[in-house]
Amino acid sequence: MTEDDILNCYNRIRPFVHNTAVLTSRLIDKEVNASLFFKCENFQRAGAYKMRGATNAILQLSEEQKKNGVVTHSSGNFAQALSLAAQSVGVTAHIVMPNTAPEVKKVGVREYGGNIYLCEPTVQAREALADEIALKTSATFIHPSNNENVILGQATAALELLKIQPELDFIFCPVGGGGLIAGSALAAKYFGDNCKMYGAEPFEADDAYRSLLSGKIEGNETVNTIADGLKTTLGDINFPIIKELVSGIIRVSEDEIVAAMKLVWERMKIIIEPSSAVTIAAVIRLSKENSEVLKNKKVGIIISGGNVDLSNLPF
Repeated sequence: MTEDDILNCYNRIRPFVHNTAVLTSRLIDKEVNASLFFKCENFQRAGAYKMRGATNAILQLSEEQKKNGVVTHSSGNFAQALSLAAQSVGVTAHIVMPNTAPEVKKVGVREYGGNIYLCEPTVQAREALADEIALKTSATFIHPSNNENVILGQATAALELLKIQPELDFIFCPVGGGGLIAGSALAAKYFGDNCKMYGAEPFEADDAYRSLLSGKIEGNETVNTIADGLKTTLGDINFPIIKELVSGIIRVSEDEIVAAMKLVWERMKIIIEPSSAVTIAAVIRLSKENSEVLKNKKVGIIISGGNVDLSNLPF
């Protein structure tokens, strides 16, 4: 995946996605002793960055493939994004969701015209049902994160951020399936100026952290985290990119995630979901554990989404 691939993708999806705002917070800057730039993908269509990759993947389908529709499995944000992207170009979307997915995300999928199929909350169950639907309908399977066109789409959020702040020293983002961090790392490589890429994960779903240590894709030993979007594992397309270009992954506790989520809601007056709060929690943890790393640096933060079940807040 090249610099031109990202630029071509950016131009392809521009009519279908928002160039989201980049916000700052003087109070949070003071807390971490750095200049933070928040790329607010919680303001994106469908409420998350995943609209970018979903749109690019659908636009790259042949006319025959578009007629047969698309299928994916997702806990919520990619489910909504693919449904909306498909609706935008008149394509049928079949969405496999775990029965534990937040109700707000199921509502979003239905509103965007996606057909929901519920399954047990395991990777095996999701994949099996998606395969069954693809076989019955001839729909094209689009993986939420382990797909080149999806990764290229996700890269465009960091590209837009770097267009505004080309001198960023770091970019941080959450790590779930690996599509966002792989795409962001490619953007940092091609469009940044010695910009280092870091990921953030809950201790309760730290497969990417352990994968970087072992050099091979690890599974999640637990998924007992409030960050429902980060329970998936890395793939064979995005992991080599992550291994090559990501400087490290910082893990955080559930209490730190909740505190970071509350901090942003209170200080910045914007709604972010727990998976996004993981990233802010990681930056705060790093600033406390090794204050010199971020001191007086420019730090980009991808706020990945804002799809929150308001009837089930953690604070």
